[in-house]
Amino acid sequence: MVRDVFSFLMLFTFFLGFSQEEKEQDTITDYYIRFEGDSILQSSIPLDEVYIFGKLEFADKKEKLRYYILRRKTIKVYPYAKLASERLVELNDSLTKIKKKRQQKRYTKKVQKYIEGEFSAELKKLTRTEGQILVKLIHRQTGSTAFDLVKELRSGWRAFWYNTTAKAFKISLKEEFRPEEVHEDYLIEDILQRAFTYDKLERQKSVLDYDFAMLSNKWKNDSPKTKD
Repeated sequence: MVRDVFSFLMLFTFFLGFSQEEKEQDTITDYYIRFEGDSILQSSIPLDEVYIFGKLEFADKKEKLRYYILRRKTIKVYPYAKLASERLVELNDSLTKIKKKRQQKRYTKKVQKYIEGEFSAELKKLTRTEGQILVKLIHRQTGSTAFDLVKELRSGWRAFWYNTTAKAFKISLKEEFRPEEVHEDYLIEDILQRAFTYDKLERQKSVLDYDFAMLSNKWKNDSPKTKD
């Protein structure tokens, strides 16, 4: 009898412990969020990256002037690079839907003429340095140099002459955006990130693979440390 009672108590304790463990497992301790118009519950809210900038400090007035001139020119030409990227994406998306090569060429010429009409009048007003910054930003936004884009949309011979003409004005259409290696390119990226943060420019992510925070650490001994 004692043995039966003891066995019963052991069995009861086992089931009680199992029941509590199951209860703990079934308990929902996480909080879930559902956004208006969305039927899917989410455990977190995705946030944009936020950079905290320090104060700009310059070695001398010449360095300060150089930075502010670069900022003015970068903010001026960035919208053209952004627009070029958007048009290129639209072009590529449309070309995937056109099967025949002849129709693809016809459509490409049509878009190219449209882009020229959209850009040419304003681009003629750019200075040499503004033109070179634009070439770099086109590479930042598209992943292709201006030379390669011209070569792709036109013939390689036309791209060659475009580049030769640009060289006469000391502009290389083959110029790439390399903020990891070129200090001025890092300054351009610094200017863009500040402009995005302060809503002076509409943000468009670069297609190139680099991390701005890591770039800042790399150039911290040489780059401005920010004051605006």
